[in-house]
Amino acid sequence: MIDKINVRVYAAAVKDKKVLVLFEEYAGEYLMKLPGGGLEFGEGVLDCLRREFDEELNIKINIIEHLYTQEEFLVSRFRANEQLLTLYYVVEIVDETEFLIMDPCIEKAEWISLETEENPFTLPVDQIVFEILKKKFL
Repeated sequence: MIDKINVRVYAAAVKDKKVLVLFEEYAGEYLMKLPGGGLEFGEGVLDCLRREFDEELNIKINIIEHLYTQEEFLVSRFRANEQLLTLYYVVEIVDETEFLIMDPCIEKAEWISLETEENPFTLPVDQIVFEILKKKFL
């Protein structure tokens, strides 16, 4: 039975036809994902995004625009009782020299090319967003 909603907010930082991705372990699985995370009670979605970048990567961001909101019903692959709602924004990093991985779960960060035939993401909504990014930035 689904009895919780988990709101997730993610960002696409794009430069030189590449997007910033994180490789991290979550619930025993290794994932490649866009930076971001879970909305906390009493927090706005843009504040959540700024906090996640600060906590995980030690950087400030400028939020450029809303990119995508998940429209389909989706159950969390990690918790069967949770419905996911994910929002995506386009951001720019204020000062990349400040970049430092702060979260021990994040193994590495990489800029991956949007100029690829194969979609590199495994999470279903990230796959949709990758295709949107290709149309927008290529």
